[in-house]
Amino acid sequence: MTVLDIQSVSKAYNGHQALKDVSIQIPQGSIFGLLGPNGAGKTTLIRIITRIIEQDSGEIFLNGARITTRMVREIGYLPEERGLYKKMKVGEQLLYLAQLRGMSKTEATKRIYEWLERLSLTSWIRKKVEDLSKGMAQKVQFIATVLHQPQLLILDEPFSGFDPVNANLIKDEILRLRDQGATIIFSTHRMESVEELCDHIALINKSEKILEGPKIEIKNQFKDGTYIITHRHSLNGSSGFDVLSSSLDEFGRLATMIRDTEGKGSNAILQSIMQNTEVYSFIEKVPTINEIFIKSVKEEIHA
Repeated sequence: MTVLDIQSVSKAYNGHQALKDVSIQIPQGSIFGLLGPNGAGKTTLIRIITRIIEQDSGEIFLNGARITTRMVREIGYLPEERGLYKKMKVGEQLLYLAQLRGMSKTEATKRIYEWLERLSLTSWIRKKVEDLSKGMAQKVQFIATVLHQPQLLILDEPFSGFDPVNANLIKDEILRLRDQGATIIFSTHRMESVEELCDHIALINKSEKILEGPKIEIKNQFKDGTYIITHRHSLNGSSGFDVLSSSLDEFGRLATMIRDTEGKGSNAILQSIMQNTEVYSFIEKVPTINEIFIKSVKEEIHA
């Protein structure tokens, strides 16, 4: 089931085309990576989804209904440009934001204490936001984003400002929210986070969507017949591939990267190699999201 359906959305500013005919479908219960280089149009798309700005053309549907400003209250949005009232106390701040989302004081207070405990912030509830470290303030803003239990979350660079321990804590909470049924749009430049968290991805470059789909399927599309072999003797006499590089691994064994240039397949290549040397491991090199990102953007530049 599609939770958010973006249909042919375009937006221009003073002659600059920020988005051009972008269509994306966000599946229910997924963590969806919205990727792209700086200036690609990601932030513009997020601002259109959250009704901060209007698109020039196209439509956006949330759970099958054309999205309205009222429906945006049901979305949890963590912007890259964080914004808390520095003079307000943490508890007061969270209660105020929760009530803006339509929560009762009783229910909001209960959830605030639960979340502060989960993120080890309980002792800071009566402290002013300006007294918090950057990481603590980021946690408070994350709580404000998820407090009303939105079924759709938009997280723009959610790990910005966190040390590794707290980044891992937030990562676990994102996965927990997904497992509880939330759909999460995750915009980031940290490809290792996309690799670890996302089920689906879309790549926007120069205002247009150039890639979209399940992460596993996209990684399979970008395989190019490259394998990494650790072995005992030279590969001389073996056939069906080109050697890309060769070195010694930490155990002093030969480690060679090859590419299947003749389309023979892994079994035929391995059989050919095993006739000439002992093989310790034979692994297909699956491209990383970072490699796919760079390759796709470069191809667009040279297109």
